[in-house]
Amino acid sequence: MGIENRAPTVFLLSPASLTGVRAGQLTSPRAGFEAAVRYRSAEGVPIADAFSFMSSLYFRGKMAYARRFATPPPALAAGTEDDGILVIAPGVGLVPPDWRLTRERLATLRTPVDLKNPDYCEPLSAHARQLREVMPEPARVVLLGSVATGKYLDLLAPVFGDRLLFPRDFAGAGDMQRGAMMLRAAREGRELDYVTLDAPRRRARS
Repeated sequence: MGIENRAPTVFLLSPASLTGVRAGQLTSPRAGFEAAVRYRSAEGVPIADAFSFMSSLYFRGKMAYARRFATPPPALAAGTEDDGILVIAPGVGLVPPDWRLTRERLATLRTPVDLKNPDYCEPLSAHARQLREVMPEPARVVLLGSVATGKYLDLLAPVFGDRLLFPRDFAGAGDMQRGAMMLRAAREGRELDYVTLDAPRRRARS
């Protein structure tokens, strides 16, 4: 089926880790590369650029794949390459890839991703409900992120039900494997198979 004939598809991208070495490089006051300079500016750096630097291959793969295969419903179609893509931003909810990350906003993004933490749960649940309201019935939501735990799924599944999908090949794959998988699929124009949450989400033990 051609991409133009598919049901509207929105991608939700899980966030990058804010505790790694590359996160420290981005936020260093001495860093001179473009993303770091933009991060320190009043305008900030697009969250997609910041997360792509922080997590390298994995988030770059998510962005390339989502840009290749997103088919947004009319309410999310603004005529940009990032239509139909939303990033999970802890403490904020769901934001577009061009949402600007500043030092002040980074402090909010350090909100613990914990299902017992209302500062994390409430914004994400509220934005998920808002997204559901603007999506026509055939539309689907594909999570590009961890499906092995409930840190995202336990909040998203009650909102989207069987319309929430994930790539079948994500089950049991590590972050680098997923990133390479998505970059290759985007380059080849070959969309991955999606499954509902009823499918196995961990690699079966031999």
